Amino acid sequence: MSKPVIVVVAAGPGVSGSVARRFAEDGHDVGLIGIDDGPLAELKASIDGADVQTVVADLTDTESATHAIRTLGDHFGRIDVLHFNPSAFREKDPLELTVPELLQDVALGVGGLLTAVQAARPYLSRGGRVTATGSMAADQPWHRAASLGVQKAGLRNLVLSLDKTLEPDGIRAVSVTVRGTLAREGAFTPDRVAEAIHAAATQDEAGWQAEVPYSG
Repeated sequence: MSKPVIVVVAAGPGVSGSVARRFAEDGHDVGLIGIDDGPLAELKASIDGADVQTVVADLTDTESATHAIRTLGDHFGRIDVLHFNPSAFREKDPLELTVPELLQDVALGVGGLLTAVQAARPYLSRGGRVTATGSMAADQPWHRAASLGVQKAGLRNLVLSLDKTLEPDGIRAVSVTVRGTLAREGAFTPDRVAEAIHAAATQDEAGWQAEVPYSG
């Protein structure tokens, strides 16, 4: 029987990388999707004991992102966990931010999840999980990065809808709302956040929560 598989969308050196390593430690093979070959290669080298495959894709390009997911799904023959991590940080307040800029950011931070799940659905089966890195910006946006709060609020909303849609097939979705600032030490290191995401993905389905806060 093949090993379970996690596919990490927007994989890199931060939380997404820690998520990939945490699930590899738990016995998963790993698919990594990112915008740049260099960081993907570095992350791949940091993961032991797993079949690690990488694909470069522009997540705002529906065709490119769909092809990346399907390439990994075809290679492994399954996807058990789909982790969505990206967001766009643009330091502009609501009076500076243009509508095209807002839509561009939302296309990455929210639309990318829609593309990823639709592409991954044929490879997800009962017990499959969709996880996303949420943020307190959904509730407490910083006005100087107005589009980020919109992305994170939209991401959480979409995860809730995905969870209800996928539940009849035994697949669940969860957003982990990180209520703190990422740091190299303390409760909000990438590894600690990744542990919270792993715990959310493996929670008891009988008491499933589609949004899980992480406050350290």
